Amino acid sequence: MPRYSKLASEKVERAMRERKQGTLVSGRSHKKVKSRAQAVAIGLSEARREGAKVPPMKTRSSRESRGW
Repeated sequence: MPRYSKLASEKVERAMRERKQGTLVSGRSHKKVKSRAQAVAIGLSEARREGAKVPPMKTRSSRESRGW
């Protein structure tokens, strides 16, 4: 059984294409995205928002949240 839905792969593909063209911008700061990993993260985030089948984001460990 696939881990990601077709919609998720389409969103990531669109984000990668925009990054390559230089038109992909991040959410808050509206800066151009240059990192390939960040483009993938943006695509998956958009897919999650639309309810596509995507594994949940990994959370910080409890140790990091306590500042250790």
